[in-house]
Amino acid sequence: MTRHLNSELLRGFVVVTEAGSVSGGAKRLGRTQSAVSMQIRKLEEVAGQPLLRREARGVRLTASGEALLVHARSILALLSEAENSLIADPLVGRLSIGVPEEYGASALPEALAQFAETHPDVEVTVHCESTPVLEAAIESGSLDLAVLAIDSGQPGGEVIAYDPTVWVTSNRHRTETSDPLPVAMYDQDCWWRDWALRALEARGQDYRVAYTSRSVAGVQAAVRSGLAVAVLARSTMPANSRVLGAADGFSELPGSSIVLRQGTQQGRIVDSMADALRGAFRSPSG
Repeated sequence: MTRHLNSELLRGFVVVTEAGSVSGGAKRLGRTQSAVSMQIRKLEEVAGQPLLRREARGVRLTASGEALLVHARSILALLSEAENSLIADPLVGRLSIGVPEEYGASALPEALAQFAETHPDVEVTVHCESTPVLEAAIESGSLDLAVLAIDSGQPGGEVIAYDPTVWVTSNRHRTETSDPLPVAMYDQDCWWRDWALRALEARGQDYRVAYTSRSVAGVQAAVRSGLAVAVLARSTMPANSRVLGAADGFSELPGSSIVLRQGTQQGRIVDSMADALRGAFRSPSG
């Protein structure tokens, strides 16, 4: 039976290899881990042999996988070059975009990399900041496009995704049983912080702010170490953590609407980047 290599299967294989794990590759591709695992299995069926070995800390290439990786990168590069050659009027110009810090290392890198490959003559500047900073920037005209994470109950742009907001604790510690409850917070005013504190006060929970950070990485570190519980977007939960729900005495919080907001600049460059950003958050079935 004739077997054919598929460019999407090869792309998934390359991304997983570069990420070092199936879960890391799934984040870069904006797909579920199960969907990406299925892609790898299909590629191995076509190859007729294992390409990756699953290990405790991720994946490792087999000898056949190493050989295929070289060809896969060449094939994808040629495909990208062919696509660019078919663009009758290539995009040329500059674009300034803003992305929330909590998504800058997960959902967006792959989309931005693909945009750069497709439109090499567009000079893109990315600002990775908190949503309040990005909102001010888009309103002042210093950004052409911005992805914002806002209270799902508030209007504010084109909604391209929804991300539940959850209480998170370490799997390796019993931090949530401490009294007073140690909490990790962002050290700036935001609706997440306000809702979290209101929820704790409504249930009469004694708490103390044990850790503050301007970045999601800092809050994630506090959770992983067992130093504190925190409120995070579900998609940004760190490894070895779990959601605290009603059974644990924690009330449900409003989620985040991921919205796309456009500045005053119009044109094909903005439209193309907007499509790339929508795709970064689109579900596999979306």
